[in-house]
Amino acid sequence: MSITAIRTELASNISSISGIRTYADIPDNPAMPAAVVTLANVVYGRSFQRGLTEYNFVITVIFGRIATASAQRNLDALISTDARSLKTAVEADKTLDGNAFDTRVTEMTNVQSATIGDITYLTADFAVTVYAD
Repeated sequence: MSITAIRTELASNISSISGIRTYADIPDNPAMPAAVVTLANVVYGRSFQRGLTEYNFVITVIFGRIATASAQRNLDALISTDARSLKTAVEADKTLDGNAFDTRVTEMTNVQSATIGDITYLTADFAVTVYAD
């Protein structure tokens, strides 16, 4: 198990959502709409024998221009729990191709605007917890 492998598998799971470009590494100039996987924090020793580590990731989804209605509709679709949702895509393979014991999308936060270049985009953060050794 490696953090890089976990990030890569998270991005791979998200790539099943049509129309979203995924990045396991922080890109210099992402193509929109995009989902960027970053490590937020690590909690060691989650079991009595210290064999379980909790990895907390943030998946930042950057949609279209904030002024367009389609950006909000795309966000609505990803927040839902149906087949097109980010939660469903990430949790489709909870072992992340054998790199984890369990993977859970726990919340969506920080719906806001972000300016990249001269364009203001709608963004949202999804918290993901991965349990691995």
